Amino acid sequence: MTTASIAGRATAVAARATDLSKIYGQGETQVVALDRVSVEFRQAEFTAIMGPSGSGKSTLMHCVAGLDTFSSGSVRIGDTELGSLKDKQLTQLRRDKIGFIFQAFNLLPTLTALENITLPMDIAGRKPDKEWLDRVIGMVGLSDRLRHRPAQLSGGQQQRVAVARALASRPEIIFGDEPTGNLDSRSGAEVLGFLRNSVREMGQTVVMVTHDPVAASYADRVVFLADGRIVDEMFKPTADNVLDFMKQFDAKGRTS
Repeated sequence: MTTASIAGRATAVAARATDLSKIYGQGETQVVALDRVSVEFRQAEFTAIMGPSGSGKSTLMHCVAGLDTFSSGSVRIGDTELGSLKDKQLTQLRRDKIGFIFQAFNLLPTLTALENITLPMDIAGRKPDKEWLDRVIGMVGLSDRLRHRPAQLSGGQQQRVAVARALASRPEIIFGDEPTGNLDSRSGAEVLGFLRNSVREMGQTVVMVTHDPVAASYADRVVFLADGRIVDEMFKPTADNVLDFMKQFDAKGRTS
């Protein structure tokens, strides 16, 4: 994909939530996890979602990714409205248009690295695009580890396999839920670098939930949540700027 075509994609929206609410329980036990959130995730952009514990950041990602239901509002992946889909259609959309990277690497121990990478496409009965697959494997530095099983790989290498698996089918959007949470700082930096390169060089769209200001600094934009609402956003973040914002935020929480 050329730089010009990536720039053109950046004006389009990969996913959108509009007036999105998620409510658990009823009456006195009711908890509002998301309170009429509206947000767009643009194509070929890396967005980090941050906020205090219980702010709704993981709930937002799970609802937009089709992993959780929502109480009201609207979620669209591309032109597809998630609320109108039946379970089978939703499963197919997640398989064909969305990639996932979790804190736990979620690899099958009996499969090799390559088999784990191609598993979603194998299940769907689709053959990988070999040129794209080779490019992804080369980008994450796994060319000499493809025959190894997860137990023969370090944590950082296992998460690289998970990143390659998410990228291999060329999804419209990739969601990461604390993808570096189980990694040391060096391995985490490698994985974040791969995600950033997938956006800049391959035109991928990435949305990542994180609590780590350093991880957020790899993103193009940070969206901040509190009490189920978006309270601010930051473009071209640095770790220091994100940390300063979160400190102010904590101070407000203690004085309110």
